[in-house]
Parts: sequence; structure tokens; C-alpha cells
Amino acid sequence: MRKTSFFVAITFLVACNSSTDKSKMETPKNSDSTTMPMPKQESLTYPYTASYSSDFEMGDAKNAQRLLELYKHWDNNTLDDAKDFFAENDTMIFANGSMFAGSRDSLIAMAKKSRGMFSTVVDSVHAWVPLRSKDRKEEWVLIWTREISTNAKGVTAVNELHETWRFDNNGKINLVYQYAQASPKMPPPPKKK
Repeated sequence: MRKTSFFVAITFLVACNSSTDKSKMETPKNSDSTTMPMPKQESLTYPYTASYSSDFEMGDAKNAQRLLELYKHWDNNTLDDAKDFFAENDTMIFANGSMFAGSRDSLIAMAKKSRGMFSTVVDSVHAWVPLRSKDRKEEWVLIWTREISTNAKGVTAVNELHETWRFDNNGKINLVYQYAQASPKMPPPPKKK
């Protein structure tokens, strides 16, 4: 799945940085009869074949909203209010290599225990994007965030997170992949003379 997440991220970046040459633009009509240029899709041959999918489109924004609400419940330590966000059975693969696979009730109990180790958690969300794999017909939300957590002893940790969340046909979360990086250590400011 790491290869898939990496591929999705690269595909997203390539799409964002693609040429906007007017000769490669087509102009579709939108609902209010105004025109806006859209880049034509070139036929490309990639050096790899995706093991999951390489056929994505923008997904349902409601899934992104639901995920952001879940993040807010995590920050506010109100996970009981987020129980219905999950499917009956869930799988979570965490950045430290541990994995959870089990019932929603067990997941919420584990999450509450984990969140209870912190006095505060604050997420600063950098970006999110809802995606849908057209060939697999699965909904995903990719999210990038900085999580600042303080434990009961007052020790603060900062992690940069990238998480990939899959939603079932009922809009419930059933699979999560998490990747983490400690924030870069910044050099101390120069001493004033």
C-alpha cells in the first residue's frame, strides 16, 4: 500500500503541475454557461503498473468533511461521538508498524485509551483530498496534518502525518494507513552580537 499511497501522491502532484498550454486546453461548459479551460488528458505510458489502481477521480467531499469531524473529535477527546463514523469491522495500520483489525467497539475502546494518554492534542491540517478509484469503485480521503500532542507529564511531541482513509459504500471508515515523520529539528536562531 505504500507504493499505492506514493503513486497517488505523485499522480496528484503531477496533475497539479501539468502544463496549462492553451493549445492543450479544451473549454467545457459548466452549469452557469460560463466557460473555463480544462487540460486535455494526454495518453501516457508509465514505467510502472499500479498494483491497486491508477485510475482516480475526485471523490465525495462529504467523506473529507466526515474525516475532519473525526479529527476534531480526536483533538477534543470526544471519541464516543465518532463511533458511527466507522464500519462494523475496521483495519488500521499505524506508522509504528502496529495494526488493529477488529470490531468498531474494540477500535473505539483502543482509541480512547490511546487518546487518554495525552492531556492535549492539536491537529493543524495542511491539506486533504477525497479520491475515488474509478476501476475499483472505492472512496478514499488522503490527509496531511501536523499533530502536536502533550502527555500527562507535560512532554510535547510533534509529528507530521500522512493518512489514507477508505470509506465503504455507506460512508463508513473501514481501512486506514498511517505514515509519520517527526518534525525537522530547526537550528537555533543565531546569537545577537
